[in-house]
Amino acid sequence: MISLEIGLYALAAGGAVALVGAVVLRLLRGRSILTHTVVMLAVTVLAVVAGVVAVAKAMFLSGHDLRVVLITVSASAVVSLAVGVVFGRRLAASAVWAETARKRERRLEAGRRELVAWVSHDLRTPLAGLRAMAEALEDGIVRDPATVADYHGRIRVEADRMAQLVDDLFELSRINAGALRLAPTRVPLREVVSDAIAGIAPLAASKRITLVAAETGWPIVRGGERELARVVSNLLVNSVRYTPEAGTVQIDAGQGQDGVWLAVSDTCGGIPAGDLDRVFEVAFRGERARTPQAAGSGAGGGLGLAIVRGLVEAHGGHVDVRNTGHGCRFEVRLPVTTG
Repeated sequence: MISLEIGLYALAAGGAVALVGAVVLRLLRGRSILTHTVVMLAVTVLAVVAGVVAVAKAMFLSGHDLRVVLITVSASAVVSLAVGVVFGRRLAASAVWAETARKRERRLEAGRRELVAWVSHDLRTPLAGLRAMAEALEDGIVRDPATVADYHGRIRVEADRMAQLVDDLFELSRINAGALRLAPTRVPLREVVSDAIAGIAPLAASKRITLVAAETGWPIVRGGERELARVVSNLLVNSVRYTPEAGTVQIDAGQGQDGVWLAVSDTCGGIPAGDLDRVFEVAFRGERARTPQAAGSGAGGGLGLAIVRGLVEAHGGHVDVRNTGHGCRFEVRLPVTTG
């Protein structure tokens, strides 16, 4: 009978603490995993303490014995809470990491599916055109020398486009697989930019776009020359493609305390705020992100800016974009620099 009475005292005290803990947890819903873990541990320990104290009171222990019990239980409670907090932190970190990993995997899987769809479309269209033109030439349907020459030119253009797409896919696969190996050297940015401007000049001229490069302030960086040239070229190609006719694309660079920066600014009309965080995603072409005049500019496979981000991050830097008035500004920052 006495054992039953002691059990009821302990159950009542522990139940009261548990009820309060349930109310606290309900009020804290939406908080972090660590907060919930600590509260649950505290409720568990306090329930035990309350039960022990209630039983001790019911047994009419002497003041000395009661103090001994309370000190012992309190010490055990402190140790239990400390250990619980430590492991709660680890549990919370593991849960957050697992959730982040799941989100990242879902995002990558969605990106892969979207990439396959884009690539399939980009290959199917030129291949159909190439096949039709080749059959027309083979069957002698087209005999006029001017038309034959035009067909040959269009076949070459489509072949170059597919070759560029394959090259982009190969570069992106190297980045994503961690197979990119840089060969760092001293790279004068002025020369890299000059070569990139020379390469993009015909496309810019066809759209009457003015390319402007700063006269001075070009630093020397340490990095992979081929990779940095690809970064500059991709940024220029992207800006020229999406800038309306008679627009302007400007490129400049400089060096600060935290490293080297390089910026490409254009008059593309700006990018919607909701798309700013997506422009560096694989296969995001941004038809909704630029002006309608860009529709006929021959947009690429949506891999250029994703490659830029991968190459910049491989150098330990970062790239971002923001709207500036009538256009946008892509800015690359590289932390590793020399003289």
